[in-house]
This record gives sequence, C-alpha cells and structure tokens, in this order.
Amino acid sequence: MKAIVQRVAQASVTVGGEQISSIGRGLCVLLGISLEDTQRELEHMVRKILNLRVFEDESGKPWSKSVMDKQYEVLCVSQFTLQCILKGNKPDYHMAMPTEQAESFYNNFLEQLRKAYKPELIKDGKFGAYMQVHIQNDGPVTIELESPAATVDPKQLTKLEKQQQRKEKTRTKVPSESSRERNAPRNKDDPSASSGAEGDVSSEREP
Repeated sequence: MKAIVQRVAQASVTVGGEQISSIGRGLCVLLGISLEDTQRELEHMVRKILNLRVFEDESGKPWSKSVMDKQYEVLCVSQFTLQCILKGNKPDYHMAMPTEQAESFYNNFLEQLRKAYKPELIKDGKFGAYMQVHIQNDGPVTIELESPAATVDPKQLTKLEKQQQRKEKTRTKVPSESSRERNAPRNKDDPSASSGAEGDVSSEREP
C-alpha cells in the first residue's frame, strides 16, 4: 500500500463540476492499494497517517504534532495510479488491486480511520469516479508512505493472482496451432507430404 500525504491549508474534491467533499487545515491522503495488501498493511497505514508529525506545536516548534493532536481534518482520495509500474514510458497498473476488491478494501480503510480518530473529521472523494482534487499544499509538505513489504505465502495468493499465473504458464507451455502444425511429423504415405524444404517438387518428377 502506498500513500502520498500532503499537509494542506485546504483541499476539496469535485466530480462533474460539483464539489462533493472539502476540508480546512489538515491532511490530504492519496492512497494506492496493491494486489498484495492485507488487513496488516491497512492497519499500518492508518497508524502512520494519524500519527505523522507534520504540524507545529503551541510554541511554533515544527514537526511536533500529528493531525490528531491538532484535531484537524483528513481528506482521503483513492489513487490506483500510485501502483503504476512503467514499461518504457507507458504506465502499467496490473499491480493495483482490481476495482471490486479495492472498493471494499478502501471503505474498510476509511472505517478504520474513523474508528481510530473522529468520524466527522474523516472525509473522502468518490471511489472510481473521475475527480478533480484541489489541494492547497501548506509548506509545501509532502510525505510518501509505503507499508512494509510482506513475505507472500503462496497459499495466501489471491484468486486473481493464481488465475494470472495459470494464464502465463499456459501461454509459455502450450504452442500455437500453427507451430504444432509445423512441428507435426508427416506421414510418408501422405501425398501432400514434402520431402524437404518448402518448394521441393521431387515428388512430381518423372522417374
């Protein structure tokens, strides 16, 4: 799981020209969920975001207080493009969790944030929608967070991963129809069989 956390003076989300969410001072969190993420990574990210010390204390000392200490708001936006892998210059998103799973996972993330903090101070965008995110970065301060890499047990691979692995094995092991035809042994009694390279007309020569 990856998150880009920005300290903001204000932030908002607009969908189809209509503002659907906004906050004042606090944090704007862009969250990218990967195929391998579990409840463990989710809980780690919730703790990190809420306890990240990016605000000043009462005396003005920087990097002393968290969003919870200051009772500020948090705006979360689902951002699958954070799981991008570049292939040359083309973004590839196969490591991002599929939409159906990701929506449930993201909603669980929001629920855990609200349980750990104050529900009314946690805002979000609209999952899966085309959004305009307006961010007034304060500082600017931008922190990149990533959950610890987990050792993946093959037994815990998702159904999707297993399907993808089977497809890849099938592609590498099963020859194409045309290659099977090229490699198939020819019956010597087959009048269409060639005795050599393409274009060999020896069978047509008169004795």
